[in-house]
Amino acid sequence: MTFEDNDLYRDITGFAHDTPVWVQRTAEAWTEAGLLVFGVLFVIFWWRARHADSRAFAIAALAPVATAVAYVCSELLKSVITEERPCRAVPDALPSLITCPPTGDWSFPSNHSTIAGGAAVTLVLVRRALVWLTAPMALLMAFSRVFVGVHYPHDVAAGLLFGVLLAFLAVRVGTRPVARLTETMRASSSSAARWLTGPGPTAAARPRRHAAHARR
Repeated sequence: MTFEDNDLYRDITGFAHDTPVWVQRTAEAWTEAGLLVFGVLFVIFWWRARHADSRAFAIAALAPVATAVAYVCSELLKSVITEERPCRAVPDALPSLITCPPTGDWSFPSNHSTIAGGAAVTLVLVRRALVWLTAPMALLMAFSRVFVGVHYPHDVAAGLLFGVLLAFLAVRVGTRPVARLTETMRASSSSAARWLTGPGPTAAARPRRHAAHARR
C-alpha cells in the first residue's frame, strides 16, 4: 500500500463528505443496488436468449455463472492477502459513509468491483451494444466503494480487472460445452429442461439467420 494511494483515498472520501446529502445517499444505495440491477439484466437476457440459437443461449446462461466464478476467486484471494480496510487503516481519514466492515472482511480486491467487472463484460458478450450501459455501471459501482470509504482505489481497480478477465475466460471456455448441452436439453422430453433453455429460433427466423450468416 503506497502513500499516494492513501492520499488519493483521503481525497476521494474528503470529496464525498463535501457533497450534498442526496449524493451521499445515492452512492450508498448504488454500491449495493447496482448488484441487483446487474442481476435483473442477467434474467432479462437469459429470457430473451431462450429464443436464440444454442451458442447465444450458452453465453447468456454463462454470464451470471462466470460472474459468480470471478467472485469466488476474488473471495479466495482476499483471504490470502488479508489487507485491512482503509476505513480503519488510513490515518487522518474522514469516517466512512457506511459502516466499516469488521476485521476479517478484507479489502483487496473489492468483491463488488469484481462482480461489476464480470457482469459488465459478460453482458457485453451477450450483446455488444450493452457496453454503453454496463461499463459506466461497473465504473460507478467501483468508484462508489471508495466514495463511501470502504475500499482503497487499488482495491477497486484490481477488482474490476480481475472480474473482467476471469469472467471473460470462463465464458470463452464454457460456451461450446454449454451450447451442446443446450441442444440436448432442447431436444429432451423433459418439459423443465425445454422451458429452461427455451425453444430456440422459431422456424420462420431460422432461414433469415442462415441467410445472414451466408452473406457474412
